[in-house]
Amino acid sequence: MSNFFSKFDILIKNALIHTMDSENTVIQNGAIGIVGKKIAWIGDYINHIPAHLELDAQGKLVTPGLIDCHTHLVYAGNRACEFQMRLEGLSYADISKKGGGIQSTVNDTHAATIEQLYQQSSQRLQTMMSYGVTTVEIKSGYGLDLENEVKILNVTKRLGESFAIRVHPTYLALHTTPVEFKKNIDGYVEHVISTILPHIAQNKLATQVDAYCESIAFSLAHVKRLFQAAKQLGLGFKLHAEQLSNMGGASLAAELGADSVDHLEYLSPIDCQKIDNGKTVAVLLPGAFYFLREKQLPPIDALRQNHIPLAIASDCNPGTSPFLNLPLIMNMACVLFGLTIDEAWWGVTRHAAKALQCDDSIGSIEIGKIADLVLWNCRSLSEVIYHPTFNYCKQVIFSGETRLKIG
Repeated sequence: MSNFFSKFDILIKNALIHTMDSENTVIQNGAIGIVGKKIAWIGDYINHIPAHLELDAQGKLVTPGLIDCHTHLVYAGNRACEFQMRLEGLSYADISKKGGGIQSTVNDTHAATIEQLYQQSSQRLQTMMSYGVTTVEIKSGYGLDLENEVKILNVTKRLGESFAIRVHPTYLALHTTPVEFKKNIDGYVEHVISTILPHIAQNKLATQVDAYCESIAFSLAHVKRLFQAAKQLGLGFKLHAEQLSNMGGASLAAELGADSVDHLEYLSPIDCQKIDNGKTVAVLLPGAFYFLREKQLPPIDALRQNHIPLAIASDCNPGTSPFLNLPLIMNMACVLFGLTIDEAWWGVTRHAAKALQCDDSIGSIEIGKIADLVLWNCRSLSEVIYHPTFNYCKQVIFSGETRLKIG
């Protein structure tokens, strides 16, 4: 080994390594050698391997860093009042029709200064990071006009520059219709495609585009026009689909080559066949399912049978999933949706990376990939999920550098 590396920058030793690779390789009493930002070596631990810094895992768990591939992290205010309204019997759709829901957060986000928006969002991000998240997708969508969408995406960029975390910005182009376009939805879609989308693409403010396809939001025709425009501009795309009803959005998005389709409670088993294209990932969002007290379960068995990769994400947002703890979301996915422990872990590592189109560099512990790793203060994958509010995260390596002090 010393023939190849005179010394590792970091050596993690005496570890129970769950690589989350395609073979789901597990190494007992293993070691990981890191040079620069990347994993240079993995194998059984051998004494006297030289390294500038040694981390002794003491037989405990090491996994890839967690990836939260669907969040709305940057926003102002909160919607606690709507939580109470739902408890009193109003539905999500009822609240939206009364001027609440997304529009409420749009108003608060418009009113916030850039600094206020950054400070509120950074607190949420740091909490998320404390539970082992090393990559996060952050959507805009609470701006609805060029100025405020750019404001949100600039705050998103600043978060990525300020903290040791990998941020993937997404332009949520069709989230809801602004007040001035309520009677002209087609006009708003045209405005987004002709004005806002090109500006965001030209200034490289986002890597993916998103939309909300639902009876209370945007139609299949609107989504198709947006995604075709995004594709021409070289942007990836994903879709909020089949959350409250079966609109057929998931199958349309997959047909167009979407990176992911998200929510999927009302996805039909037959439509699962239509999204089996070797690319599109199904992103499950059990936090919203739980918080909205939904009853309709995603077709998990049909997704499995069609070999659709299953990712899991927090859907962190102020109205329907105000959660920052990804292990808690993994717990919900197992308890509410019936995922196995392994499926839950793949959902926040390799499959989440695929949903963000970055699985060639992160999401598993493999030689040549970026060294995003978590050392956990426990000895099994199940413990992290079983007791999610007890934070087992002991040490984070981000891009080959230690991020958190060992407790």
